[in-house]
Amino acid sequence: MANSTSSYLWRKKTLEMVLSETEAEQFKLKKTLTAIDLIALGIGAIIGTGIFVITGVAAAEKAGPAIVLSFILAGLACAFAAISYAELASMFPIAGSTYNYAYIAMGEFLAWIIGWDLILEYVFALPAISLGWSGYFTNLLGSIGINIPAWAANSAWQAPGTGGLINLPAIGILLAIAILNYIGVRETATVNNIGVAFKVFVVLFFIFTAVWYVKPANWSPFLPYGWAGVFHGAAIIFFAYIGFDAVSTAAEETKNPAKDMPIGILGSLGISTLLYIAVSAILTGVVSYTELNDPAPVAKALNLIGLNWARGLVSLGAIVGITTVLLVMFYGSTRIIFAMSRDGLLPPIFSKVHPKYRTPTLAIYLITIATTLVAGFFPIGVIAELVNIGTMLAFVLTSIATIVLRYTQPDLPRKFRAPGMPWTGILAIAFVLSLMVSLPWETWVRLIVWFVIGLFIYFGYGRHNSILAKQQTQH
Repeated sequence: MANSTSSYLWRKKTLEMVLSETEAEQFKLKKTLTAIDLIALGIGAIIGTGIFVITGVAAAEKAGPAIVLSFILAGLACAFAAISYAELASMFPIAGSTYNYAYIAMGEFLAWIIGWDLILEYVFALPAISLGWSGYFTNLLGSIGINIPAWAANSAWQAPGTGGLINLPAIGILLAIAILNYIGVRETATVNNIGVAFKVFVVLFFIFTAVWYVKPANWSPFLPYGWAGVFHGAAIIFFAYIGFDAVSTAAEETKNPAKDMPIGILGSLGISTLLYIAVSAILTGVVSYTELNDPAPVAKALNLIGLNWARGLVSLGAIVGITTVLLVMFYGSTRIIFAMSRDGLLPPIFSKVHPKYRTPTLAIYLITIATTLVAGFFPIGVIAELVNIGTMLAFVLTSIATIVLRYTQPDLPRKFRAPGMPWTGILAIAFVLSLMVSLPWETWVRLIVWFVIGLFIYFGYGRHNSILAKQQTQH
């Protein structure tokens, strides 16, 4: 019995199997993305809620002016993990990101664990982010005299006592994102590129406008919450970095993945990190960190220094920024489900590709229904905390997979070799684990509950219906 269990828990896909999957006509996706598109996808996913919302709260409650160090710490953790992502994405040009890397390196059971984890990261991030978008959108309309009725701006669970019934703006933006993803990756990338250009302009506008109002006295005390606050701040703002890994889900739709994937992953992370550090330094320099506990800290800082005229531009930039995050996260979630369905771990209906648009239609329908229901009616605070820990676990497992493959399959072609292995992988694991232990114990409990649900699905369905299971039965 033990040998039987071991035979399916650790069965692995081969590189040849992975490459043949991408060429099968019924699963074939359209290859249209370039290195520039991938960098824009990464920036599109990274710069949004983190820079326009979380920075202020983390500075006010966790780290103070040392939020700059929190961004550097979280950025370092992501950088070490990104190097592993870059190596694996250049080796395996296939949808599914870490899920497929784990399938090749560590076997089916751990691949299921990471795939289920990625669904947690992407799918539950979407409603949380859409509610942030809804708040900015409602405020922007209110500033020009257009007021959305209370019943349509929040549900009763999201804002008790306000007469709320449903969050229509959150549902509306998710439906728009779904339509873009439905009609094709090229169209999605084009809209994302335009949005990224605008929001980077807004971020640079803030940097070069506000830098003249910096008062060094606001940076004192620099460590009001001590080094523990820096680590707590890094664990919270880790949410700001979620997204660069979504670039790896686009490998199968990239023209030259071996060359372009490392450029897209590392380039988008590097640019975003520099912008985060600059914004957080200036934000805590122009006003006291105690003033930044606000859902729109950048706009509030501009108001406090007398630049109220610039608030509208920043609010518009935030809306565009959060829209591109939604766009890329939605894209990534559908590709994860598509990949797991193609392998038989989820029902095959979710890997059916539209004959014209070459997009996974039913996977898009599933994500749309699930996310709009949650965004329209349910409070998201608790679920949003799960997104951070789910992403951190994905980074740890990706780093482990890279190290394992270096030793178990050293002859695989590696167009990009992560420098300093295994030490860079070990550093990624150490950095990310140090942030994971900073999260509340309740978050760990919820993660465990999510995985228990996943185990029931795998042992009840996936292990019997996977492609590898069917191959074993035939032999």
